[in-house]
Amino acid sequence: MSPNAPAWLTARPIAHRGLHDRAGGVPENTLAAADAAIAGRYAIECDVQLSADGEAMVFHDETLGRLTTAADAVGACSAEALSALTVAGSAERIPVLPEFLARIGGRTPLVIEVKSRYTGDLRLVRRVVECVAAYDGPVAVKSFDPGLVAALRTLAPTLPRGIVAETRQDDPAYAALSPSLRRSLPDLLHFDETRPDFLSWRVDDLPCAATLLCRLLGQRPVMTWTVRNADQRRHAEAHADQMVFEGFCP
Repeated sequence: MSPNAPAWLTARPIAHRGLHDRAGGVPENTLAAADAAIAGRYAIECDVQLSADGEAMVFHDETLGRLTTAADAVGACSAEALSALTVAGSAERIPVLPEFLARIGGRTPLVIEVKSRYTGDLRLVRRVVECVAAYDGPVAVKSFDPGLVAALRTLAPTLPRGIVAETRQDDPAYAALSPSLRRSLPDLLHFDETRPDFLSWRVDDLPCAATLLCRLLGQRPVMTWTVRNADQRRHAEAHADQMVFEGFCP
């Protein structure tokens, strides 16, 4: 196994955006979702976006409309303004990453996904590194963007880092990427620059050459996303080392 991929990384099922239940008043990527995952003895995966003033906000979308009453881009708002918003009609608010880390307090592993627009902007990944440097708990960082993962290799070489990827590029967002970048993603052509310690791959795309080679020859674990039903869970157990799940309690 990669020396930067400790056993805790795949020891527990990983709750996607925390153990959330919107109908039950526990929205994704909130302190309540973190609390629920800890109570269930699961690891946690969360997302971070950059605020206008350079803070890492625990939030998945680029815009606020799906989960709040605002419609702005996350990147157009200050951390203070974002933290004042309630999420999905609940009493929960958008946390800043230091607050999220403090709430978890090392009680369960955390995997942070750094969101990206593939522009070469390193402000968010730098802020994440600053936050986790002061954190005393099991934590890893991952991203779809190989530029950010390559930056992690320089900024925090001992911090476990991973690539998130999928074989089929059926998301419309891929259309904005250059052909060379699109080719590099499913085949890990950026491997020499990123040297990921683990992979996070879409469950319906397994097995594939990239994950097989990394597991068997590279000794790098594979976590798979997002497992939502029994068939996907069986598929994950056959082709990955751990799953990122939602919608049920394994």
